[in-house]
Amino acid sequence: MFRKTFLWSMSIVLLGGVMFSASDASAASQAKKFRNCSELNRVYKGGVAQAPGVKNKGGKTKYAPFVSKALYDANKKLDRDKDRIACEK
Repeated sequence: MFRKTFLWSMSIVLLGGVMFSASDASAASQAKKFRNCSELNRVYKGGVAQAPGVKNKGGKTKYAPFVSKALYDANKKLDRDKDRIACEK
């Protein structure tokens, strides 16, 4: 009985791990790529930051950036000053 319960619970844990990693991969692949900063700023006024603690190199900005690693990675080419914030305003 114990062995059956143990195997059943381990199966659930493994299945949960597979589902979690699949959802991470799909989130990264679904990140929208924008053609330019004008398009990105229509949706995200302050731009997109890679991480919450990132500091802007370009000086004072009007809006706070939206934080999303997947979205930043999809639009990395739009980060001209390489400060890990794409299209900051």
